[in-house]
Amino acid sequence: MVTKQVKGSAEDEADVTRADSLAREIFADIANKWALLIIEAVGDRTLRFTELRGEIEGISHKMLTQNLRLLERNGLVVRTVHPTVPPRVEYTLTEPGRALRATVDAMCDWTQRHLAAIESARRRFDSA
Repeated sequence: MVTKQVKGSAEDEADVTRADSLAREIFADIANKWALLIIEAVGDRTLRFTELRGEIEGISHKMLTQNLRLLERNGLVVRTVHPTVPPRVEYTLTEPGRALRATVDAMCDWTQRHLAAIESARRRFDSA
């Protein structure tokens, strides 16, 4: 995995509008449907991989693995491996992950509140 090397000021690195900022890279890692659904599914719980996969309809083993690694790399999820046979692996949100979950919850609430208006707009657009 290639990561951007920090070379600008902290302010430059935090600017999501800059193509070369670290913030844009982090934003790209977390602003996808699977990452957001994983954060929402884990919530305040600790879940095993298979439990988490069962919580998110339609996610493949590969996509769950890739997104969990991205979330772990960015410090949003902690992965705990228990030395059993077979190994038991569990995932829990970190403090930054729980803080991001509040935003994800707000997005879910927004979607529910505006779903009818969005559906109506889509029908109008598609029929034009």
